[in-house]
Amino acid sequence: MTAPEQTSVEVESRYHQYTGNEIPWYVRVIWLAFWIFIIAYTVKFLFPAVQVELVSPP
Repeated sequence: MTAPEQTSVEVESRYHQYTGNEIPWYVRVIWLAFWIFIIAYTVKFLFPAVQVELVSPP
């Protein structure tokens, strides 16, 4: 087995180019619609059910 090369950080960084992926606009719209639905569902169904259960438990 050969010994690893001892190179400087500047030389090594030449080959490490990390790029991110941009999230498409329609994926952002889908996530936004999902969270709006979750909030509306919670307000419409969960909060009234919790209030009823607190007033008259089963």
